Amino acid sequence: MNPTTPEVVPPPSDDSWLTDLADHGPDGQEALRRLHELLLRATRHQVWRLRDLLPGAGAGDLEDLAQQAAGDAMVAVLRQLGTFEGRSRFTTWAYKFGVLHAGVAVRRQAWRHREVSLPDTLVVVDGAPGPEEHSEAAQLARALQAAIASELTPHQRRVVLALLVEQVPIDVLADRLGSTRNALYKTLHDARRRLRSALSESGHLEPRPNRSTP
Repeated sequence: MNPTTPEVVPPPSDDSWLTDLADHGPDGQEALRRLHELLLRATRHQVWRLRDLLPGAGAGDLEDLAQQAAGDAMVAVLRQLGTFEGRSRFTTWAYKFGVLHAGVAVRRQAWRHREVSLPDTLVVVDGAPGPEEHSEAAQLARALQAAIASELTPHQRRVVLALLVEQVPIDVLADRLGSTRNALYKTLHDARRRLRSALSESGHLEPRPNRSTP
């Protein structure tokens, strides 16, 4: 071997990552350092990709967000180590945590001083008279408005209108309501099912086929 050629060290295997991260000695500390570097690359990439959402933020502000998100992502990765199934490389799996937490950090910062509207009623604005397609769309909108008012609970109405009409990010809404993303996803899923059923019964949507029917 040419003595001037540096030795190429292969990247750690998935098993090595899991073993080292569970170690409380020097190997564990080194694995934590490598993991933090990986997550910081992910959060920096995502924060800078979403920087248009923070028009007043400078490079230092973006770096602070990336560092914060990397720390949050690291806690999440370590907490979820037992769920890693090896369907992708460990580094790919962990990188996604960095991307997710960076997106959450940016959206929270963007909405920090914005009021989160929690309307209880869908307001349908009729436009000028148009072709038949416009008339059908207007009828569907009015039917949806009625279904939201009659079929959903007050909590479901607020969640649906905030997420789908006001376009509030789900992690921001979870913070403001003292809830969680998973709980809001469940609320949204249940509300959509109620609305689809109501609109199908009123003839505004085709009913979904019964999958149990051969």
